[in-house]
Amino acid sequence: MAQIRMESKQRAVSRLIAQAGQMLLAHGAESTLVGELMHRFGIAADMDEVEVSLSASSLVVTTVANGFCITTTRRCSDKGINMRVVTQVQRTCILLERGIIDYEMAQRRLNTISPERYNRWLVVVMIGLSCASFSRLAGGDWMIFVMTFVASAIAMVVRQEIAHRHFNPLFNFTVTAFVATLVASQAVKYGIGNSPSLVMASSVLLLVPGFPLINAAADMLKGYVNIGISRFVMASLLVFATSLGIVAAMNLADVWEWVI
Repeated sequence: MAQIRMESKQRAVSRLIAQAGQMLLAHGAESTLVGELMHRFGIAADMDEVEVSLSASSLVVTTVANGFCITTTRRCSDKGINMRVVTQVQRTCILLERGIIDYEMAQRRLNTISPERYNRWLVVVMIGLSCASFSRLAGGDWMIFVMTFVASAIAMVVRQEIAHRHFNPLFNFTVTAFVATLVASQAVKYGIGNSPSLVMASSVLLLVPGFPLINAAADMLKGYVNIGISRFVMASLLVFATSLGIVAAMNLADVWEWVI
C-alpha cells in the first residue's frame, strides 16, 4: 500500500516538474535556469534523483524514488517572453524548498499562474518613446523625434494586432517593418527634420530580437549548444524578415536613404 502511494506521489511530482519546465521554456527562460529549477522542484518534493533533457521544442524528465523510475516527455510551444511567469515559477520552487507548501499546493499554484501583460496602449506609447529617444540620441531634432514616435507607435499597433490573430512571427516582423519604414519614409520624401533618414533607422528598433539573441549566446556558453543554435537561427530569421519588410517599403516609397 505504501509503495502504491509512493508511486502515485512520484507520478504527480513528475507532472509537476514537467509543467514547470514547460512554462519556463515557453515564456523565454534561459535553459540553465530551466534545468536547475526542474531539478530543485524534484529534490524538494522528496525525489532521490531528477534528470532533465531539454531541446528547442520539448523536454524529457526522469525521476527516481525508492528505486522506481518514471520518465515523461512534454512538448513546449513558444508563448512569448513573459518574465512574470518565470518569476512566479521560481517563487513556487522556493516555497516548496522551504516546506511552506507541499507538491500538491505547488501544482495548484502553477495552475493559477497566468501570463499577465501590460496595457497595450501603454506599451505602444513606451515603444514609441524609446525609438524616438534613440533618434534623438543619434542627433535628430524634435521633428525627427516626433516622426519616429509616430512611425514606431503605428508599427507597434500593427504588431499587436497581427500577434493577436496568431500569425507566424516571421510574417508579423515583415509586415511591422514594412509599415514602420513606409511611415518613416515620409520624413525623407518631404524633408522633415534635420536628418530624416534617422527616422527610418530608429523606427524599426522595436523589432530587434535582443532577448532571443542574448538567450542563444548564454545557452551556447553554458553547454546547451543545440538550444542555443536553434534560438540563434530563429533570431536570425526574425532579422531577415525585418530586412524584407524594410526593403519592400523602401522600394514602394522609392526612398533609399537609410542610415544608422
